[in-house]
Amino acid sequence: MVLTKHTRVLPLNDMERLERTLFRLEQGFELQFRLGPTLQGKSVCVYTNYPPEGQKYDPVKYRALDWINLAGREDDSDKYCKLDLEIAGSYHYYFSSGEEKNGSGYIVVDPVLHVGADRQVLPLDCITIQTYLSKCLGPLDEWMDRLRVAKEAGYNMIHFTPLQKLGLSRSCYSLADQLELNPEFSPPGKNFTWADVGNLVTKLKTEWNMVSITDVVYNHTASNSQWIRVHPECGYNLVNSPHLKPAWVLDRALWHITCEVADGKYSQRGMPALLTSEKQLSVLREILCKDMFPRIKLWEFYQVNVDKAVEQFRKMLGAGNKPASSGTEGKSKLRIIQDPHHRRFGNSVDLHTALEHFAQNGNDYQDCCNRLRRKLEEINREFFEEMQRHQEQAINCTMGTIVYERFADHGPKLGAVTRENPLVTMYFTFPFEEMSMEQEMTMLHQDDKACHFLAHNGWVMGDDPLRNFAEKGSNVYVRRELVCWGDSVKLRYGEKPEDCPYLWAHMSKYTEITAKHFAGVRLDNCHSTPLHVAEYMLAVARAVRADLYVVAELFTGSEDLDNVFVTRLGITSLIREAMSAGDSHEEGRLVYRYGGEPVGSFVQPTLRPLVPAIAHAMFLDVTHDNECPILCRSAYDSLPSSAIVSLACCASGSTRGYDEMVPHQISVVKEERFYPKWNPDAKASTPGETNLQTGIMAGKRALNKLHQELAAKGFNQVYVDQVDADVVAVTRHCSSTHQSVVAVSRTAFQDPKKHHYSNEVPSMCIPGQIEEVVLEARTMLRSAGPYGQDKKSINGLPGYTVEITEHIQLKDSKIVKQADVTAKGRKEFVQEIVFEHLTPGSVIVFRVSLDPESQKTVGLLRGHLSQFSRQYKAGSLADPQGPSILKSDLESLMSKLSLADLNTLMFRCDAEEKEDGGGVYDIPSWIPLKYGGLQGLISVMADIRPKNDLGHPFCDNLRQGDWMIDYVSNRLIKKDGALKEVGKWFQAMFGYLKHIPRYLVPRYFDAIIVGAYTAALDSVFKQMSSFVQNGSTLVKQLALGSVQMCGVGRFPALPPLSPSLKDVPVRLNPDTNSQEQCCVSLAAGLPHFASGIFRCWGRDTFIALRGLMLVTGRHLEARNIILAVAGTLRHGLIPNLLGEGVGARFNCRDAVWWWLQCIQDYCNLVPEGLSILTCPVSRMYPTDDSEPQTPGKKDQPLYEVIHEALQRHMQGMDFRERNAGPQIDRHMRDEGFNVVAKVNPVTGFVYGGNRFNCGTWMDKMGESDRARNKGMPATPRDGSAVEIVGLSKSTVRWLAELHKAGVFPYSSVTMTRDGKDVSVSYEEWNRMIQDNFEKMFYVSHDPKDPHEQHPELVHKRGIYKDSYGASSTWCDYQLRPNFTIAMTVAPELFTVKRAWEALEVAEKKLLGPLGMKTLDPDDMMYCGVYDNALDNDNYNLAKGFNYHQGPEWLWPVGYFLRAKLYFAKKLGKETYDKTVYLVKNVLSRHYVHLERSPWKGLPELTNENGQYCPFSCETQAWSIATILEVLHDL
Repeated sequence: MVLTKHTRVLPLNDMERLERTLFRLEQGFELQFRLGPTLQGKSVCVYTNYPPEGQKYDPVKYRALDWINLAGREDDSDKYCKLDLEIAGSYHYYFSSGEEKNGSGYIVVDPVLHVGADRQVLPLDCITIQTYLSKCLGPLDEWMDRLRVAKEAGYNMIHFTPLQKLGLSRSCYSLADQLELNPEFSPPGKNFTWADVGNLVTKLKTEWNMVSITDVVYNHTASNSQWIRVHPECGYNLVNSPHLKPAWVLDRALWHITCEVADGKYSQRGMPALLTSEKQLSVLREILCKDMFPRIKLWEFYQVNVDKAVEQFRKMLGAGNKPASSGTEGKSKLRIIQDPHHRRFGNSVDLHTALEHFAQNGNDYQDCCNRLRRKLEEINREFFEEMQRHQEQAINCTMGTIVYERFADHGPKLGAVTRENPLVTMYFTFPFEEMSMEQEMTMLHQDDKACHFLAHNGWVMGDDPLRNFAEKGSNVYVRRELVCWGDSVKLRYGEKPEDCPYLWAHMSKYTEITAKHFAGVRLDNCHSTPLHVAEYMLAVARAVRADLYVVAELFTGSEDLDNVFVTRLGITSLIREAMSAGDSHEEGRLVYRYGGEPVGSFVQPTLRPLVPAIAHAMFLDVTHDNECPILCRSAYDSLPSSAIVSLACCASGSTRGYDEMVPHQISVVKEERFYPKWNPDAKASTPGETNLQTGIMAGKRALNKLHQELAAKGFNQVYVDQVDADVVAVTRHCSSTHQSVVAVSRTAFQDPKKHHYSNEVPSMCIPGQIEEVVLEARTMLRSAGPYGQDKKSINGLPGYTVEITEHIQLKDSKIVKQADVTAKGRKEFVQEIVFEHLTPGSVIVFRVSLDPESQKTVGLLRGHLSQFSRQYKAGSLADPQGPSILKSDLESLMSKLSLADLNTLMFRCDAEEKEDGGGVYDIPSWIPLKYGGLQGLISVMADIRPKNDLGHPFCDNLRQGDWMIDYVSNRLIKKDGALKEVGKWFQAMFGYLKHIPRYLVPRYFDAIIVGAYTAALDSVFKQMSSFVQNGSTLVKQLALGSVQMCGVGRFPALPPLSPSLKDVPVRLNPDTNSQEQCCVSLAAGLPHFASGIFRCWGRDTFIALRGLMLVTGRHLEARNIILAVAGTLRHGLIPNLLGEGVGARFNCRDAVWWWLQCIQDYCNLVPEGLSILTCPVSRMYPTDDSEPQTPGKKDQPLYEVIHEALQRHMQGMDFRERNAGPQIDRHMRDEGFNVVAKVNPVTGFVYGGNRFNCGTWMDKMGESDRARNKGMPATPRDGSAVEIVGLSKSTVRWLAELHKAGVFPYSSVTMTRDGKDVSVSYEEWNRMIQDNFEKMFYVSHDPKDPHEQHPELVHKRGIYKDSYGASSTWCDYQLRPNFTIAMTVAPELFTVKRAWEALEVAEKKLLGPLGMKTLDPDDMMYCGVYDNALDNDNYNLAKGFNYHQGPEWLWPVGYFLRAKLYFAKKLGKETYDKTVYLVKNVLSRHYVHLERSPWKGLPELTNENGQYCPFSCETQAWSIATILEVLHDL
């Protein structure tokens, strides 16, 4: 029972595309793929590009996974294929059952990071990262001094912006050469290389335990990159992307407007170079609108040369060309062909569509040409109008940019328009001398020039990140919607390396260099990097470094879109910004969102379904792109917000400068100063040096160390409490030791100097015992002179520091005024904290443990739970002084329970419990549990546990008191024997549970119940047949129905067995103090047929007995039921409603035949099963008129009772039920109490009944006075019901065979006819049925079939009648599923071809999702919705009259599928394989229902199309049994 390996199961469902679903797994996990219900039975192949062991990853190389079927049987519902995940990265899988893919998705395997010389693992949640702008680190040989700041501040990962040579703009992300190390890192006389960088990174890793990552920039290169000049094909230029020509013309026009404004050309129009007013902006808009756009005529690039096109058309007409087809005018659309070179008026007309559209007027060429001209002019006008809309947007975007860059308070305020600071950033490079617009236009079509006009990169607000905005079809450039980076050229990769070989090779080399020296990469501008490019490059990187850590920041605005990037690229962590929070409440919400599970969460099994995850977060208090927090919040907020971020259960971090309180954004473009170096002795105002007294450095160091400790020690549970508008408390809790760390931060989003903060802070209640104050820190002012920006080094505010104390006792705290200990409930320690100096900018962190008694109790409890799983070993204690019942493990206690005991332990619905004087547990403000036993709890917890739904009323009830806990143990302690011992075990375990904090009770209650339930399941299956023990999960779940339905109540449900019968269980009756038999009885269904006289029904019992008892190996209990019911035989029948025999009703014609079938099955399935025939039967009614006899007074061997039943049928029975009238049936009419059952002497068919009673399983009696159906059966099925004919055939055939074998003494039955004794042998009876069955029951395709007496009533052919000789003859011809029963028990009656055709009709017309329609939907009486509460005027519906007139019953499905399997085998392998697929597919739907049902069973029936029916039993014995039989046949 001890599980160690972590396994996740991914069900595969047809057409399930999960590319946008994130599945994250760790290395060492096993991933199993299993078939979902929609694929069961299909031949499915699963393919993946995850490499086989020992081979390298190749993204395009897929392999098929092998299926593992541990059961080794045809029932392969449990088969799976698996991956043992040992390599980090993103891997694709897909599956198919033929040519087409049925579904697909990705799995992401996290990398494992190592630090130190001894390669210790750095868990992802331990990461504390700090970003450095590489250009601000100075010469490489000074880096260690500057990076030491990160080490001393407690960071364990450094993120370097790119180390490559930078472009002219000096932006950290505009790289001039991706392969060359920035030469600025080499001081005079030195020439550092990538190897030196690698050595430094290794030193950081081995000596300082720090991991290093850097950016990769795939999207663009610096505009002045030399290699792009040599290889302009690597960018979007006017040769390879001629669709950009109109945008380039517009760009040049804007440049010339810039020059004209700068040169003062528009001064007289009120447009100076320095823009200062709205009026000037209006003038500029007018210049663009009325001067520039009319001059450049961009619409001409999209228009057709009308004259030229019409002339070409005229020549075609003159040459005699005619349209290919006539009558198409107005239908075919005139096609305009885009000029591939995108020249003005370059578009042309497809003259063939022109002919079809305009050449329908014979020889009137001029009219044709005129009409074409008008159409082309109309099209040109549309292009003109479209371009006008583009121009309007371009003007709006241009003006918006100008307003931001020159007017906005938060903008760069660029000042006067100059050539250096143009009106707008240029969208294209122009590597030529300044010239006139006219001269530039001549270069437009000179490829050697035009290839150097390269499009700049940038980003488009609100754009689809999966769309490349520079490709054809996008109008971003011509509409000026790009926020342009004028220092960078957008790179054009194409779809594959062959499309641009140099670029792919260049960037691959760049990637290899990066992966060789760095443990991870940050994908810069990830959301705009073509996915296929990033995929390819990361595959290159992972070939160099398998455990590559990949970080990205995505701005897609959608988690769904984020997942596209995360899954395809295998991104490990997504950067999340605390600066996105507008207040402390939102900041706290982000902590809760980005990691950890709720405090008190349930223990999850190591084998469980793979569920979608959210991307692992790297939560940063500030990124290098964010605005300065000191400016947009306050200096006082730096520490508390950093504390909130540090307490998040994910990677965390910051950017260099935040801790030193640099009061401005450190620009990635403009900053040229260096970071200060570490000097522990430096003074506050010393330029170029920093230490723990600088800014919040001391506080950050403590927080970083705490962050790492919490992740390393398993503090993986999180609770966030918004104490007030500014105070946030974050709790991190360890699920094994139950220690907590609580950080209380008072944020200061507004500057305390300008905003009033209250001196009063609400008190806080912290459950548990505070061990220490881990740290308390306050942001303080100090005298250090005013701030002045240093010219050489990046300096922070000198006037702020942190006052910090660490690891002190609560009494020594300066922030806490008092801490009162209160007890909340039994042993519930709570400390109330009253704050004194929790000023804005303060943080206090408590370490909290359970009180010593609770700590010990939890340890002891975990010790006992470790028998179920190793997960409880951590934090466990031995319990030598514990209760004696706990000295032995639960498995040994469970092994002493019988299956009847296990019925009590696991199941028993409310009616069963009430019979014992109790009831199921009822949760106030919610609902009662389904069962009194463990399954009642498990069904609820199975829904709560995966979601950690601790707010559920079930969990609430557990936290509020011990009522549920006591219910579980007390219910069992009241029992006797082994059950009582199990109850004591629960009581002892719960003794510990009651003495731990209430917030932990749901977690450990679940652990105890799950452990016990698992042990109970093991005990169940050990007592069952090898078919069950070696069977699939579906087999086991169905077999559990045997335990669910078969039990012993307070009052015996079965008639007593003969005292001379051996192995009959007995017990002491508590009321009489005498021994009584306590045989297991079989409930018909729950909850309606569970107890009292309505528990046992002859028909239901014997339809279900084969599946629930014989197939599962419960042979002795099956024997006892067969013999007990045999004792009640009367009139040759066994009872329908058993009523312990004394209250029996002998009013059904079919139950005796089901009983006889079960005896046959018992003899065939049970080892030495024939011995049952000689077992003594204690006859309760030796004669029809006997009063009930005492057990043993009249014993007969079973074979005599069998013979009597057959003899009485052949003789014929015609009697009236005892006590006939409303006292036994308040609805039945008087004639209905007359029972007739006989055998037709010609056909051998059993027949009987009348139109006022219903003697088969379709036994609905009308109940509505209003609808006038009271006392009228809905389905009398009098005459010879097809299943009774099949069952009787099976019996007489079997008895004839037994007699031949010398096992059954009777060869024939004797009856009196006309005063004479007449004998009919079993062989002869068998032959009569065989000879007449198809003649009388088959509905032939031949309209003149001589055996068909009522051809006018036939409405379906190729089927079998439901009955023969019904009083309402048309009822014989109704299509119902009952013939499949006859097919299963007596297949010899059926011609294979006819049988198969009838089964096909049944499949098409009757088979539903779970059950079978009880009537053909084409029948006028069909109604598929059963509503027993409805009372109206409708005769066919009122009070559920249509119970068997359409609703879909489950148990006939078993017989239908078994019949299908039998006859499919006769028709060959192909048919059989198709049938097996059908069977598995149908059974998979039952599997899903079983999994989801809180009753853990299959219902009696559903409404049409599988819809839930509230009037159905939630779980029905025969439904479960017949489905189990199908699996047994498989």
